[in-house]
Amino acid sequence: MWPGRSKEDKSGRRDQADAQAAHARFEATVMPHLDAAYNLARWLSGSANDADDVVQEAYLRAFRFFGGFEGGEEANARAWLLAIVRNTWFTEWRRRVNLADATPYDEELGGDEALPGWSEEGAADPETLAVRRDEIHLVHRALETLPVAFREVLVLRELEDMSYKEVASVTGVPIGTVMSRLARGRKMLAGAVRAAQGGQDKPSVRLVRRAGPGHSEESGNGK
Repeated sequence: MWPGRSKEDKSGRRDQADAQAAHARFEATVMPHLDAAYNLARWLSGSANDADDVVQEAYLRAFRFFGGFEGGEEANARAWLLAIVRNTWFTEWRRRVNLADATPYDEELGGDEALPGWSEEGAADPETLAVRRDEIHLVHRALETLPVAFREVLVLRELEDMSYKEVASVTGVPIGTVMSRLARGRKMLAGAVRAAQGGQDKPSVRLVRRAGPGHSEESGNGK
């Protein structure tokens, strides 16, 4: 036997065991949030194919940086992963538009009046946005018309049922900004829904939790 070979073999086996253990911890911590990752990617990109690619790349990045996350609270794993999903999509978006410093937030955030169905009278309504089964797809289409800054906070808060703190962690903005965007986003979404309904007054509707396009599960959460 070559001198030192036994030590090298033991070291190699330890490294392999450590790698396997790390992979197992990653799967146990991060994989349960695959649906949430896809849901956010789908709503940000507007494309099922893009969402698949974004989630795949985001999981590769998450695995690469998992060592820096380990030791953190497991409850924060979803917010940590969704922040990576969000950044992955924005990186791809910048590549497509060939603007290294741009983000989708460069669109006008104050453009409420440009959205279908917007009115100051409608904006004053205490909209909570609930939805009946036959209106789910209508609300989804309306949600897709919102600027991304408002769309993402609605998806995270209403569909993924995240706390304000978690939404702030994912989006990288203060909690106050999250709350402001949620309030405006709900009003804007209500206006878009009213426009799609022909301007008729209908009962307030609430977003459907964890409802990517094509999903029809209703939420009983009124938060």
